[in-house]
Amino acid sequence: MSRKTNSTRRGTPFHTACVATALFTAASGAAHADSSQATAGAATMSSSSVQMYGLIGMYIDSAKLSTTRSSTVQMGGGGMTTSFWGIRGREDIGGGNAVIFSLESFFRPNSGQMGRNTTDGLFSRNAYVGLTGAYGTFKFGEQTNPTYINQQLVNPFGSSVVFSPLIVQSYTASYSNTVIGDTVWQNAIEYVSPNYGGLTGTAIYSVSSTTGHQGRDNVGLHLTYAKGPLTAVFSAQRVRTAAVAPSSGQYLYLAGAAYDAKFMKVYGAAQMTSNNNVETGSHTYELGVSVPLTPSNVILAEWARTKHSAPLDRSNVRNTASLAYEYILSKRTFVYTVYSYDKLTANPSGSTYGVGMQHTF
Repeated sequence: MSRKTNSTRRGTPFHTACVATALFTAASGAAHADSSQATAGAATMSSSSVQMYGLIGMYIDSAKLSTTRSSTVQMGGGGMTTSFWGIRGREDIGGGNAVIFSLESFFRPNSGQMGRNTTDGLFSRNAYVGLTGAYGTFKFGEQTNPTYINQQLVNPFGSSVVFSPLIVQSYTASYSNTVIGDTVWQNAIEYVSPNYGGLTGTAIYSVSSTTGHQGRDNVGLHLTYAKGPLTAVFSAQRVRTAAVAPSSGQYLYLAGAAYDAKFMKVYGAAQMTSNNNVETGSHTYELGVSVPLTPSNVILAEWARTKHSAPLDRSNVRNTASLAYEYILSKRTFVYTVYSYDKLTANPSGSTYGVGMQHTF
């Protein structure tokens, strides 16, 4: 979920960016999706310019998962969306074509440190340059994985690696993540097609630079349809750069949809993973809803169920659900309270209670 900059004056490109993303956030029933990525980032800028933008979020929760003995109280940076700031630009070169770039950096406002963790580099969210025009958009560099973008579009908690059941079961280690690799792919070449009646296609190829892993590259193919009240997505990817022996890689398939009926927006998705050379994989099913009680009051609810397949009767099932209330303070700021439930086979259930605040700039 992308948000734009502060310290601006009315009428500047910075101010325009702030309003555009803030409206995306405040829209009743809208998912917390990463709008800069979902709309190809700098490729959507209307004229030659450079913009600075970002998002800062903080939350406090008392967390107990099904696999932990007791609850832990913590303060974290992010919550609904991981905090970040960025710079993006566009230079028109004639004929309807333009050069684009984007540099985006995660940060932890609770400690003032760079990155999501100590292994992240300066621009660990996006760092690419590209060309855009009537033929589509080509981007070269580190980029957010389109699978992650599509997942955001079909769940009411968007990109949240803390509270979205679909996202935490996919990427968070404490929830026995099913997806190999990160939400960001390095050394990537991506092509995004023009929009044909609401349908766009994306192809991405990520080259491995790890010693001993040369040739073990990642590839992904994606479709996104968004027109009127309906959004539908499909993703297929093969990940090999992050595979750890004995597995030599993983295949993932995602299909999902969201429908906005004005008084309610409903979401659903199915995801499957299969790990090469080992008899393991997963099947995940997700349902969600967002209900705008008033323009300033929104209820979010989501449930995800994952069955982990393993040999020798070691399969298990995990159910995770979240319920949240959001109060929108302004076009760029909202506060929220959230409850999450977690249950893994043969383990007691766990409950998490949290409150948070998010501001875009």
